[in-house]
Amino acid sequence: MAIGFGGLGVLGIGALALGLGPAAFAADYPSWDDVQNAKNNEAAKASEITRIEGLIAALQADVAAKQAEAQRLADEYVAAQIAYEAAVDKANALQSQADAESARATATAQKLGRLAAQQYRNGGDDAALELFFSGSAASADDLLAKLGTMDRVVAANKGVYADAVSARNNAQNLSNLAQDARNERDRLQQEAQQKMIAAQDAATAAQAALDAQTQNLGTLQAQLAALKDETAKTVADYEAGVEAARQAEIARQAALAEQRRREAEEAANNANNGGGGGGGGGGGGGGGGGQAGTGGWVRPASGYISSWFGNRGSVCGPNGCTSSGHRGIDFATGCWSPIYAAASGTVIFAAYTSDWGNYIKIDNGGGIVTGYAHIVSGGFNVGYGQWVNAGDVIAYVGATGLADGCHLHFEVYQWGTRIDPAPVLLDHGINVY
Repeated sequence: MAIGFGGLGVLGIGALALGLGPAAFAADYPSWDDVQNAKNNEAAKASEITRIEGLIAALQADVAAKQAEAQRLADEYVAAQIAYEAAVDKANALQSQADAESARATATAQKLGRLAAQQYRNGGDDAALELFFSGSAASADDLLAKLGTMDRVVAANKGVYADAVSARNNAQNLSNLAQDARNERDRLQQEAQQKMIAAQDAATAAQAALDAQTQNLGTLQAQLAALKDETAKTVADYEAGVEAARQAEIARQAALAEQRRREAEEAANNANNGGGGGGGGGGGGGGGGGQAGTGGWVRPASGYISSWFGNRGSVCGPNGCTSSGHRGIDFATGCWSPIYAAASGTVIFAAYTSDWGNYIKIDNGGGIVTGYAHIVSGGFNVGYGQWVNAGDVIAYVGATGLADGCHLHFEVYQWGTRIDPAPVLLDHGINVY
């Protein structure tokens, strides 16, 4: 399971040894027999203390280095995604301008054609009319090519002809720019995808390092304390203490999992009974998280919509400020409230980013991907590569990343670009107002 490292992670820094996974790097860890033997010899004891202190430092350094690399790559991915979406907007804007200029060129050429027809009718030149009206003049290029052969028309309507030619040239230039922008857009889309994969790989490596630390750090610290202890407390006492702490942590984790299961079950029951918090503060009305819609979709969280998709003022929290563009909708609800998979699919990203905090992306198929941001530290309930069903509790609401309070920032991607999630949810019978 991918674990965010903004805050304490799922188990918390300094969690006791639980035997959760393989070491992130090869290390020869001492046994309790090694510690007992070393304690009986001062030279051996000093050597073993140095060895254990080195192992502890190496574990901690390995976690820190891998977490820093994972966050660096995750932030590069976020920047690449934003750059790609800006390129999409630019390409679309240029194409719209090109289409407008093309329409203007055609309209102006058609106007000139009508003037030509009138002029040649008045002069009785039927041959010229036949030249103009023969074939199909569907575009500005066709019309201008024919009109360019009519010297009298061009001479009499220089301004209109010049406007048509200018619009035609502008349309072509803008079309060329739009094509260049689309090429850049496609390049940036591939780059964003590659950076997302690299960020996920780094997050997985950081998790492996954290697992190794969790697996071994508690025992190493207890072994070090046993070696340094000059009291009557025995090595066996320290070993028993580690085992007791391990069992206590297992029990704590089981109790926490059961508590979350009950909370999710209660939230689902409330949703089925039409429950949910009331709206307020100018946002949308409340609704129960997990409410079933149509087409296999559910409401991803309870609460009201506190911020809609589109431009807004920058929002600042303890970790910094957001941009003015808001590419999702925010469900305002309490910390540790369940987050539900809005639709079935495969988890393609589950890691920490500076902007979105702990963040999950699910590929729902058909070009649709859903995103879930600001998950609470320790709040991942699924991991990379896992299949989830619509309505599964995938995480819990928090305020990690650039957030000013607990909420779910929910996103919908269509072919790689974030679109307004509200119409998508409404189209699937899910209340957002």
